[in-house]
Amino acid sequence: MVNDTDVAFLDDLHPVAEQLLERHISQVKEWHPHTFVPWSRGRDFEDDYEWSPDEANLPAEVRSALFVNLLTEDNLPYYFRDIERMFGADGAWGEWVRRWTAEEGRHATVIRDYLTVSRSIDPVELERGRMAQMSGGEVPEPPTAADGMCYVTLQELATRISHRNTGRAIEPHDRVGYDIMRRVAIDENFHFLFYRDIAQAGFERDPSQMMQALERQVTGFAMPGTGIPDFAGHSKLIANAGIYDFVNHYEGILEPVVLGFWDIANIEGLDGDGAQAQERLMTYIEKTGRVAARMKERRAAKADKPLVAS
Repeated sequence: MVNDTDVAFLDDLHPVAEQLLERHISQVKEWHPHTFVPWSRGRDFEDDYEWSPDEANLPAEVRSALFVNLLTEDNLPYYFRDIERMFGADGAWGEWVRRWTAEEGRHATVIRDYLTVSRSIDPVELERGRMAQMSGGEVPEPPTAADGMCYVTLQELATRISHRNTGRAIEPHDRVGYDIMRRVAIDENFHFLFYRDIAQAGFERDPSQMMQALERQVTGFAMPGTGIPDFAGHSKLIANAGIYDFVNHYEGILEPVVLGFWDIANIEGLDGDGAQAQERLMTYIEKTGRVAARMKERRAAKADKPLVAS
């Protein structure tokens, strides 16, 4: 059920949600998971089968990214529950939530079928991870609709970046896996655009509420997946490989969207609390940018360092 304090805000944004839903449906292209999966590689799993990393032909960090990507998609029922709680089940809001859920479901289908057929990940570990993830049902729970709009904008773009970079890391080893992750990333970009633009409309209607929500979500941002077994270990591998790390987060999200598209430094009409949130947020992002720059410099220096023969 939608929070009572959000009802008027969501009602005011409903015409925009209708327009963005119509735009989304007109732009997305239908696709079918089964056409991407290399079924000819498939074979039965015998009773005594034991998986070996040699079957995957993929580096450990790529396997970690695929593991986390899929188990995150598997947790879809809980995301649906929370998004419907924030936005409601009626009108364009409800239609969007259901459409988003249906499209996200395709992602889990195609990635799982690919991983099973290609044996890129231990199927036993994957299933046990799914059971653990879904039995826990951990998901971010933004407290208001404004928080939700901010969080899902950041999260959908982060997911797009992660999927796309996972595909690029797969490409030298398996073009099929690259094509799958690219296709999924395209969907995630359309989802991001809906949320980015509905949040923009929110800033135009209630800048103070949105600024305070954005500060909370940017400073406390974490990718969904905390319920995944050894999420911290997988995240470290993913970050070290540059699939998704602090630099990606700043250069791919905070800089182009928060500072660029939303242009939060120049939003006017803020009340006292909104202005304070704006100031704190700008300070946080500036600090984040400095940290990201140092990380990028260290990475470049490490890449340029000549190998010493042993």
